[in-house]
Amino acid sequence: MALRPRHQGFSALPRLRETGGFAIVGGLTIAGHVVSLWRYPVKSMMGEELNASDATERGLFGDRAYALLDPVTGKVASAKNPRKWSRMFEFRAAFVEPPKPDAPLPPVQVTCPDGTIIHSDAPVFERVLSKALGRSVRFVTSAPEKPSLEEYWPDMEGLAHREKVTDEAMPPKTFFDLATLHLLTTATLDQLRELNPDGRFETPRFRPNLVVRPIDGHRGFVEDAWIGKDLNLGDHARIRVTGPCTTCVMTTLPQGDLPLDGGILRTAAKHHDVNVGVYATVARGGLVRRGDPVGVEGA
Repeated sequence: MALRPRHQGFSALPRLRETGGFAIVGGLTIAGHVVSLWRYPVKSMMGEELNASDATERGLFGDRAYALLDPVTGKVASAKNPRKWSRMFEFRAAFVEPPKPDAPLPPVQVTCPDGTIIHSDAPVFERVLSKALGRSVRFVTSAPEKPSLEEYWPDMEGLAHREKVTDEAMPPKTFFDLATLHLLTTATLDQLRELNPDGRFETPRFRPNLVVRPIDGHRGFVEDAWIGKDLNLGDHARIRVTGPCTTCVMTTLPQGDLPLDGGILRTAAKHHDVNVGVYATVARGGLVRRGDPVGVEGA
């Protein structure tokens, strides 16, 4: 979706005062601005960066809309178990046209590791993906009543399990892990880089939906302070921050030019209880744009 000219709303209201480095505008504390939005049409594949998206009760519209299923186990294919699905990050999915809330979701275009591009409505789609992945898969457009996935826990201090594969339940009838939105601040990425200068703490490793740059001067794990609060995004959408986002082995996997690096997860485990970013739900739907101010209610 093309970026539109700046809309006029609370973001355009005059600044009333500043306190603690935050701008107070129209009764809201402006804590930062949205710098990127990400949608992943097929679970565990690479996704697409957006200029704008509708926020709905299912998160950014079209996010985790589709998935692959293992026909043997019936479980959702997820890179959380890289022993089976490590190649998922070698595939990139994007909608063939921008999805619209008032219309059926369009097919996706998937780019395979060898450069092959195929649409999800092609008769040979499952066969092409199964061959590329080295195991049989089914492409599904709606989630089971009780979806689940397998998660591998490496032998690493600070994790809930060590050197173990567990079965993990997912929210009913969805392809989400725990929540519909994952928000991450640039301050958290900067903090992790300071803690481990050798690691490449890049946004794609953590697969957030919203990346926020805090107001200048605010450092550390800034979004922790937003847990339990409502955030207004631009003029329309409001989200409710529900808790920390516990990260997993997926963050260590190679993707693009990012190398395999267990130090990514180890740093989060050692310094921040394995948490990177926060989870949220949509309290009021609406359009979210790159550049939108983020207003904290009750700050």
